[in-house]
Amino acid sequence: MRRWMALSIMGLTVTTTALAQDSHLRRLSNGVDAKAWEAVGRLNIGNSGFCTGTLIAPNMVLTAAHCLYDKESGARIEHDQVEFLAGWRDGRASAYRTVRRAVVHPNYEYASHVNTGGEGNDLALLELDHPIRDGKIHPFSTEARPQRGSKVAVVSYGAGRSEAPSLQELCSVLALQQGMLVTSCSVDFGSSGAPIFVVQEGEVQIVSVVSAKAEVDGKAVSLGTSLGVPLAELQAEMVAQQDTLNNRVILGAPNETGAKFVKP
Repeated sequence: MRRWMALSIMGLTVTTTALAQDSHLRRLSNGVDAKAWEAVGRLNIGNSGFCTGTLIAPNMVLTAAHCLYDKESGARIEHDQVEFLAGWRDGRASAYRTVRRAVVHPNYEYASHVNTGGEGNDLALLELDHPIRDGKIHPFSTEARPQRGSKVAVVSYGAGRSEAPSLQELCSVLALQQGMLVTSCSVDFGSSGAPIFVVQEGEVQIVSVVSAKAEVDGKAVSLGTSLGVPLAELQAEMVAQQDTLNNRVILGAPNETGAKFVKP
């Protein structure tokens, strides 16, 4: 989470009554509290930055695209500077993985400020160097889109609470606009990429990824990228890039003429 904005959304009123119904952030301090959330982890980025990411497959982490850009220069951060620490809590993680490949949404354009027209594509997928196959760590499934007024939850790391995840069990979707969810969930710097969950028939599913914190009429809110079509497009981009890599194999052994070939 590196961005803040004043947000104006037609028809959106943040009432003190709605905010009063939200629960507070609760630190997941021990294994019992954190057990259900081990697939959420801290992403260490470069030497000093961090975001939040979530395992959605044994080898795949979902986060915000802007986490992969240097906030000063706007340059893309190399994937080998990113590490995923699943269930990071008080100096230990349930699993440590480096990143083999990172793909951002094909329509995402980085900007140091928030642009409400582009937040709907603020998604990235990180392919881990080795899958996490641990009986205690279960990847989360995703759900396309909640309704306005839906009750959601968020698990995140953040400024001043980077050593353990925090859970807000009850916050609300205040509005849906231009591929974004506007929620009452509490987020801070470091929370970028954090999963926003709904619970349906006892199953916890990710419906959004935290992109920014914002302000509406003086009230703090958070912005989350909707999944559904944007996530499907991102997954297709990852497959396309993998196909390109597979087709650019340089044959190591010379043929009879001594030449080497690159497949087109």
